[in-house]
Amino acid sequence: MSVNASPSPPRRPGADALARIGHPVPPADPADASPHRFPDGGTWRTEVPSVEGPEALAVVLEESARLDVPVHRVSQGSGVWMLTDAEITEMVDACAARAVELCLFTGPRGTWDTGAATRTDSGGAGPRARGHDALAGCVEDALRATAAGVRCLLVADEGVLWTLHRMRAAGVLPADTTLKASALVGPANPASYAVYEHLGADSLNVPSDLTLGHLTEIRRASRAPLDLYVEAPDDLGGFVRMYEAAELIRRGAPLYLKFGLSKSAGIYPYGAHLREHTLATARERVRRGRLVLDLLARHGADGGMSPLGSRLPGGLRRFPAPEGN
Repeated sequence: MSVNASPSPPRRPGADALARIGHPVPPADPADASPHRFPDGGTWRTEVPSVEGPEALAVVLEESARLDVPVHRVSQGSGVWMLTDAEITEMVDACAARAVELCLFTGPRGTWDTGAATRTDSGGAGPRARGHDALAGCVEDALRATAAGVRCLLVADEGVLWTLHRMRAAGVLPADTTLKASALVGPANPASYAVYEHLGADSLNVPSDLTLGHLTEIRRASRAPLDLYVEAPDDLGGFVRMYEAAELIRRGAPLYLKFGLSKSAGIYPYGAHLREHTLATARERVRRGRLVLDLLARHGADGGMSPLGSRLPGGLRRFPAPEGN
């Protein structure tokens, strides 16, 4: 796979066979294609989510080598505070050896807090940090993770995102730290997507059920990299969109293809009591990635992948920091 785009438009699934029997196939509209790219020129990268510790990471790296699945980033959902210092260091070292970006979730989240609103039908404030202490806990997680060598932080709160971005700009966090907006608070329209970019997000999960048209609308408002589950876990809808992968890239570039897993019980917060399930699902997520890559190849759409080891998003737009802060 190369960073150069495919020389011809991707083949539409079933187009040739349908044309032979006179069934009309809607042409792709060139105006729908995203004009944006990663700074390395690529249109897409890969991510394996729910990699909850060193053991799950080892399974992902072993299976990705066996199945020849390129991995740009792995992400963890339980949180920095659910890992020991030794576990974080082990994950940092293993990812560095394979030039894979490691992304860890920051701090307390409202869905696990003592507040009752998140357990109501409305969901309350969801995963956002409740009060100053929760915000400070996310800051503490960010400082601890980056001190151990982690350079990508997963965030589920707008205030935490803005705070960590200001810390990065002020040199409190390393300048090459990237901030990833969680699928738990994913923006669903062009205006909100652009706001997250301005608050400091370097890549943004969007809801897994956004239409292709929605992605085109977002790309008219922002060039910040987009994270999208091509298969979503059940608590995010359980959608399986493998057949749309080529079109998701065409409309959503620059885009991270996330290899999630439906019909699988949740594993957050992870512990040893969930070990066998977690390792089995980690292995299957990589296999799902192989299936997506095979589909892209069959459709002539496997060109344009960023080189392995690429991680930075390029220049993005930010709100100015308040005076005196």
